[in-house]
Amino acid sequence: MDFASAAPSAVKSIRQRDLLNTWLRLYARQQIAPAIWEYQPARLEEELSDLIYYTVDASTPVPRLIIQSEGTRISRAYGHTGKGVPLDEYIGPRLVPSVMPIYYECVARGLPVYSVADVDDIYGRIVAYERLLLPFLTDGKVCHIIASLKTFCEDGGFEIKNLMRGNDAPPRPKLRAVIDRDLFHRAPGRIAAADVVEFADQSGPADATEIIELN
Repeated sequence: MDFASAAPSAVKSIRQRDLLNTWLRLYARQQIAPAIWEYQPARLEEELSDLIYYTVDASTPVPRLIIQSEGTRISRAYGHTGKGVPLDEYIGPRLVPSVMPIYYECVARGLPVYSVADVDDIYGRIVAYERLLLPFLTDGKVCHIIASLKTFCEDGGFEIKNLMRGNDAPPRPKLRAVIDRDLFHRAPGRIAAADVVEFADQSGPADATEIIELN
């Protein structure tokens, strides 16, 4: 499965971008994924219905992802809960080829992975399924992943019940990307190093300007 290279701006959802920005602030310290206990985004409680927490068992040739907690909206999309169940067993053989490689890429790269796919609800309406995976390290290995899953329909309302199991057609991928560029978070209003800033001298001639490069 091929993955594009993307910057954080590829993430469409404002809520997912907030989650990513919190991860990026922690990543920026040492240029490695943080530990999961360090990750405390604002308004986390508001997002729990769309989040899934996984532990990663890397003792096998292919990593096993075990569901540790599951958002209520996501349970409805899959038709049942799955706490304690390996992800590949939970989603079933029909979805494994299109879903599991996205998680394996996140484990292998230790970087956020973002994907968008179209699925049809039970009434045939097209729903965009946006998945953001955030990796977390323990002893230098990816041992936890948090998945933020968002759904969006341009037609407005849609039926989320059994969204991922309601038909035989697999999700139609629109984007699969590793977020490996511009891995920093610039707070609004801040000036980054190496930016060029011009200051006009209003006490002298109108065209007097001082240029300073910030390093």
